[in-house]
Amino acid sequence: MLSGDISKLISCFSRLPGMGYRSAVRIVVYLLRKKHSVMEYFIKTLESVYENSKICEVCGNVDVADKCSICSDLKRDGSTICVVADISDLWSIEKAGFYRGRYHVLGNKLSAINGVMPEDLNIDRLYNRIKSSKEIREVIIALSADIDGQTTVFFVNDKIKDLGVKITTLSQGIPIGSELEYLDDGTIIAAFNQRRDV
Repeated sequence: MLSGDISKLISCFSRLPGMGYRSAVRIVVYLLRKKHSVMEYFIKTLESVYENSKICEVCGNVDVADKCSICSDLKRDGSTICVVADISDLWSIEKAGFYRGRYHVLGNKLSAINGVMPEDLNIDRLYNRIKSSKEIREVIIALSADIDGQTTVFFVNDKIKDLGVKITTLSQGIPIGSELEYLDDGTIIAAFNQRRDV
């Protein structure tokens, strides 16, 4: 029989996205075995993030300052804003290391099924950023190629199209290194519709 606190800890981990009960048990067992090294560091880091993390007042990223390190970096290209659905998307693009512009986090994608409406998106701040800036020349809408993502692309485009900036979106099609037989129909259709000269 597990003690109440250990059972609660397993329950906490199992509530995380992509984490089932068995994975949560493995993590808790690992932390208990490494109580004085890994667990102690984990607790201190978690407490620090809890106490110090803030939502960036400019783009919606998470950092330890009111204005995140990306928005504060004067070396970044202020002429482009990459619009993403969530903070994890921003972090994925940053990890790839090729984009040097700025970002804007919508906070979600439109979804009637999940009850996400236009007023739930951080669109007004994006509109105001573009309208008040003389520097922004291009808005890259980097949303997923699913139905919700594409609906949100059209919505964002409609909201900002009269502001005089170039609006682009990510190309879609066959990922590098993939085999046609393993692709879904939507990906193959998009690849054919957006084909280009060789």
